[in-house]
Amino acid sequence: MSKKKGLSAEEERTPMTEIFFEAKDVFLLKDLEKIAPKEKGVTSMSVKEVLQSLVDVSMVDCERIGTSNYYWAFPSKFLHERKRKLEALESQLSEGSQKHVSLQKCIEKAKIGPGAVAHNIIPGSTS
Repeated sequence: MSKKKGLSAEEERTPMTEIFFEAKDVFLLKDLEKIAPKEKGVTSMSVKEVLQSLVDVSMVDCERIGTSNYYWAFPSKFLHERKRKLEALESQLSEGSQKHVSLQKCIEKAKIGPGAVAHNIIPGSTS
């Protein structure tokens, strides 16, 4: 008898998102409970839990239509979110770099001190 170790909840999230990205389709829960074990090795008992965790972090969208819940996730939305996050991080980096430069200038001025200007130590300064 072979003992097969199951995937952790975190490890099951990736195969579940792959199902959506590869199929580029809308699914019902019962469809995913059939597809996930066959194609990606996700246990059918944990599909609902994993799917809900993906919905909670906005990696998968869910809409209730009538009595059914429809689930979908398209690669384009994921790509747009990544680009938006990248742009936000790049702007934070730019702001941080500018702040770093201005603080370095303040440090240099503080090292020179106010007496340096009065004694004409700084070239080009007049008092």
